[in-house]
Amino acid sequence: MNFSPVPKFSFHDITDISPIFLQTLGIKFLMVDLDNTIAAYSEHHTSSAVSEWALEVKNHGIELFIVSNSLRKDRVGVFKDELDVGGIMNAHKPSPIGVKQAMACAGFSPDSSALIGDQIFTDTLAANRAGVVSIIVRPKQLTNPLLALRYAAETPFRAMCKKSNRNNDLNGHADNQKIKSKQKVGTPYEQY
Repeated sequence: MNFSPVPKFSFHDITDISPIFLQTLGIKFLMVDLDNTIAAYSEHHTSSAVSEWALEVKNHGIELFIVSNSLRKDRVGVFKDELDVGGIMNAHKPSPIGVKQAMACAGFSPDSSALIGDQIFTDTLAANRAGVVSIIVRPKQLTNPLLALRYAAETPFRAMCKKSNRNNDLNGHADNQKIKSKQKVGTPYEQY
């Protein structure tokens, strides 16, 4: 179990992560945080950009799954339905249990799974502790002062990720240019 708060990869936005990049990592199961990763807290529907990205990912044979700490079944359900994906809520990240539950539900192992999220101290820690690839993105919106402070506290870990990936695994891949062009820098769990 890895307790490191340093993500494996960092991107500006979820839509910057290409399916080709994910395939080079052997990812077949992609778990995605909802709030501030798929959509800002103030957004109530999936944007066209995220919908197109999700369709492209699925068309490349990668299964998407929402893993959210949200307790709002109506909110999570809307995004789950609009993206036509499975999901769990109340995942208790940074605990790895919700991530492991998602993999068990979908029938995937850690070596073919990844988690994308916007928070180091929940999403990245949960991914690393569960043994899956951790991918961090910038939060969609930072209107809450406490969220902005937390994001500032995460900055060193985001910087460590970028520094460690300057000469990362992408350098040897044939699709390097394509990949880099897409990069910028009741129970505790409710199944629905």
